[in-house]
Amino acid sequence: MLNDRLLKDIEFIVELDKMKSILRQTSLIEEDKREDDAQHSWHIAVMTMVLNEYANEELDDKKVIKMLLIHDIVELYAGDTFCYDEKGNKDKRERELLAADKIFGMLKEEKALEFRALWDEFEEMETPEALFAASMDRLQPMLNNYYNGGGTWKKFGVDKEAIYKRIAPVKESSDK
Repeated sequence: MLNDRLLKDIEFIVELDKMKSILRQTSLIEEDKREDDAQHSWHIAVMTMVLNEYANEELDDKKVIKMLLIHDIVELYAGDTFCYDEKGNKDKRERELLAADKIFGMLKEEKALEFRALWDEFEEMETPEALFAASMDRLQPMLNNYYNGGGTWKKFGVDKEAIYKRIAPVKESSDK
């Protein structure tokens, strides 16, 4: 029989499987298919391993990767909000805070506090790790759109200024 602590961890892990069903607006590079949250999180975690040497400051890579692997977990309950959707972004913060309470509340207290602190740090973008993580989160869909001929940008009429504004953290985290 499983102890309560392990059972709680397994329930959380099973819940995470739903990230594979949360579709983002960004298309994959070589397919006319939308990326899901799990693919996105994995991709940006690996990007960190490849691009970390370009950061302006020394990073705790393990912390950055942890942030990236959990940064979109709240979308299990808040849904994915397209970054260029003005209406959807009006209540995004409130929806995600409620979702964070719910999803991280599934974990035992020690792990819940660790995950919530990482998620909060990512959202605030005030540490070098959080800024670099946010950069990867913004760079990856930009690369997808660039290499798939502007897919999402064209579909939703996103202008150059909005794109440059969205990827501003990339310049803040690396001038290389």
